[in-house]
Amino acid sequence: MDFFASQESLTAVQWMLRAVVGFFFLVIIAKLMGQRSISQLRFLDFVMALLLGNIMAHPLSDEGLGLKGSMITMGTLVSLYLIGVFISLKFTFIKKMLDPSPLPLIENGTINYHNLKKARIPLDSLLSELRKQQTEEVHKVALALWEPGGEISIFQKSEHQPVTLKDFAPSHKPFDLPIPIIEEGKINYGELQHLNKDESWLNNQLRISYNTSVHDVLLATIDKQDQIRIYLYK
Repeated sequence: MDFFASQESLTAVQWMLRAVVGFFFLVIIAKLMGQRSISQLRFLDFVMALLLGNIMAHPLSDEGLGLKGSMITMGTLVSLYLIGVFISLKFTFIKKMLDPSPLPLIENGTINYHNLKKARIPLDSLLSELRKQQTEEVHKVALALWEPGGEISIFQKSEHQPVTLKDFAPSHKPFDLPIPIIEEGKINYGELQHLNKDESWLNNQLRISYNTSVHDVLLATIDKQDQIRIYLYK
């Protein structure tokens, strides 16, 4: 087990053992961090990826550094990461700080240049993303959002969307992206205020239309016609 500690030199076998231990330790760490850190690299995940990569890389290439200290450091950081994820799920303001809301880059065919600069996205990159989603003109876009994970979600205007069997006799309607007003049993007061609604109105709608309360709702959205769609905890 001498390969765990710092050495003046390591044999070929000891280097191999370090690599094997480091590999399986990283696999375990990735498993502990969960699928979220693999499927989408958000702010907290990005910070962790940089830290863990640097910490493990040095003892795997420098015999003067012990492997044990790096593993302890990584274990501590992953514990802090899991605590941060847990806290962000419990407290909305921390969640918004770590996972900010999507940023609109195009609205109704008009580029929001202020948000484009805020997201540090060059105009060429935005146009490239449009082309990847078979949208060659900005004026065809109803809404383009820069997601917290770094992707750009693009929604075309209804008249430019692909035709399906249901649309053989289409009556074009303006694009409408439902707004979440309840998430995980908590009311989004900012959106509710933006819609000129209050908590009493929302509670009445839930009671009259769905015979339920806010705490039982996993997600509730509202469209421009004030139609509410809810998804309950199962």
